[in-house]
Amino acid sequence: MLAWIVDQPGAGSLRRVDRQPPEPEANEVRIRVEACGVCRTDLHLADGDLPPRRPRTVPGHEVVGIVDAVGAAARRFAIGDRIGIAWLRGTCGACRFCRTGRENLCRSAVFTGWDADGGYAEAAVVDEAYAYRIPAELPAMRAAPLLCAGIVGYRAYRRALLPPGGRLGIYGFGASAHLVAQLAVVEGARVHVLTRSSSARRLALSLGAASAGPAEDGPPEPLDSAVIFAPAGELVPLALRALDPGGTVAIAGIYLTDIPSLNYEAELFEEKQVRSVTANTRADGEEFLRLAAAVGVAPTVDVRPLAAADVALADLSAGRVTGAAVLVP
Repeated sequence: MLAWIVDQPGAGSLRRVDRQPPEPEANEVRIRVEACGVCRTDLHLADGDLPPRRPRTVPGHEVVGIVDAVGAAARRFAIGDRIGIAWLRGTCGACRFCRTGRENLCRSAVFTGWDADGGYAEAAVVDEAYAYRIPAELPAMRAAPLLCAGIVGYRAYRRALLPPGGRLGIYGFGASAHLVAQLAVVEGARVHVLTRSSSARRLALSLGAASAGPAEDGPPEPLDSAVIFAPAGELVPLALRALDPGGTVAIAGIYLTDIPSLNYEAELFEEKQVRSVTANTRADGEEFLRLAAAVGVAPTVDVRPLAAADVALADLSAGRVTGAAVLVP
């Protein structure tokens, strides 16, 4: 089968290889990949910002496909079912985090496309307990971005503690952000998008944002909450200064450049707070997928052939992707 691996991390390095399709172990199922989203985390792994955990790993953790083989002990899915594979791939199930509904903080957690092969390939396997059922009527290319951009963006949005009808700032407007914006608008928020990309600003306004402009200009009104999606630490002081007293900034990414020194009085005083996000729980995923289906959250997709995965990753790095890039074998 065709697959892409991160061989020598650095400068977005991917290498195309030919491999045998993986065989599912006892509790695993295998899918014939229909679509795989291109996530900024894949870029961080290829660039070396995220240290690789194993050699020659296939990236990709927004994977949708049709089950075509099941392990001897697998019972949850049948051949022909459409399922999704997301970032969180396994946890210990016994630690204090797992026992208290915080499995995303499990010290033994493993992740798709980092600890094990992901979806930049024609086939992939997953433990059935960590897969998501995807409705057959939902096109694979539109379902794929929901599995990371959607789920992790949703967790960041909730951790930003936006009050009902509140004012939300979104910094950066890629795959996650444009999904969160749709949900926030439906829930009655006034959404202000801060991004350098003119095409992203146009998309934001078309999705119902109240305003869209450069981050350095700031939003047109004080914010109750903000979510930072761009991996740029210099946005943290900007977002904090834009908050009303008692506001919250949530940082959505797994990687962030260094945050500059903060001025306590201007940026943290009056009970402002900063919160990070670490992956997601399976409960987050199930909740978001139900909610997204109910309110019609729909990703804007930029469909690319799997054979051009390296070009898609380079375009993501250069800001040439609007919405979510999706690889299709």
